[in-house]
Amino acid sequence: MRFFNKVAAAAAGFYVLVSSAAFADAVKVTDVTGREVEVNVPVEHVILGEGRQIYFVGALDKDEPFKRVVGWRDDLAKADPETYAAYLEKYPDIAKLPAFGGMKDGTFDIEQAVALKPDVMLMNVDAKTATEEAGYIEKLEKVGIPLVYVDFREKPMENTEPSMRLIGKLFGKEDKAEEFIRFRADSIAKVTDVLAKADPKKPLVFMERAGGYSDDCCMSFGNENFGKMVEFAGGVNMAKEIIPGTFGTVNPEQVIASDPDQIIITGGNWEGYVPGGAWVGVGYGADEKEARRKLEGLTKRPAFTGVKAVKDGNVHAIWHQFYNNPYQFVAIQQMAKWLHPDLFKDLDPEATFKELHERFLPLPYKSGYFVSLNASQ
Repeated sequence: MRFFNKVAAAAAGFYVLVSSAAFADAVKVTDVTGREVEVNVPVEHVILGEGRQIYFVGALDKDEPFKRVVGWRDDLAKADPETYAAYLEKYPDIAKLPAFGGMKDGTFDIEQAVALKPDVMLMNVDAKTATEEAGYIEKLEKVGIPLVYVDFREKPMENTEPSMRLIGKLFGKEDKAEEFIRFRADSIAKVTDVLAKADPKKPLVFMERAGGYSDDCCMSFGNENFGKMVEFAGGVNMAKEIIPGTFGTVNPEQVIASDPDQIIITGGNWEGYVPGGAWVGVGYGADEKEARRKLEGLTKRPAFTGVKAVKDGNVHAIWHQFYNNPYQFVAIQQMAKWLHPDLFKDLDPEATFKELHERFLPLPYKSGYFVSLNASQ
């Protein structure tokens, strides 16, 4: 039996469909940190510890991506305004969803979370230290709210599949999760199988994280996230031996001395964070001409003086949010085309991304996620 029940979200002007407890089974799940957590599944009320978690929620609940969401962090509108605007146009009630701050910056309101009566709270693993230091897990446990960690950022190439399986279990969408995982694996294999057979020379690649977001240079990636994706795409990550963890910084002098063959800069529309910044605004339906203009502007910085990649025009920009969602396989395909254009002339990352949207996501596909200064790419 299903019935309508008023929860705190009703104060925001809408109701949430709730399942009778008789239809929920208490099961123990293991999150990506190895914690064993008891949750009543399938969950009907979910708090998203980050608004950008809608990237994976939408892949499992394509027809009604917000049907379980009773609250979320307030980051999506600033971090990815085009995607937020597209969701808002299609699902206008999300403007009424209770939103809250982050645990890492100390603005999370636990009383607000409790009032929403969620069946589970999904938290990114990068917030684990802040969550533990504030005692949030214990506080939520006392009121019967389990917290589960997922990871698409710290070690995405290792944790994306288990995270998707975990969410599939929580949502009662195991089959859909496995379908997504197969699609992801097949898409990556279209790159790695070719590279294994051809064994080409690997270009040296400098991945700059959020180039132009600030005046400083240069944030990058160690042996994970985009750094690992570079290796999957057949390149050598310049910062692998410089940055010990997932994220870090390299000196401009190190970029010049290393003289990378290729430069790939992550970007997005960060007008909400850095108005008028030099960042490259790639993303959902972005203006590619303007993004290319801003990308060229970033090559004038001292860190890129005389670098081979700039001389040869092998400087590219890619959507930053690939670093924080399960769609990394699209980024791997695109980077492989940049790094090995002859090997992958028939590979079409745009078609892969379009198929992802058609099969799994609530929004129609719009291009704008990649630009290059190489006229042939």
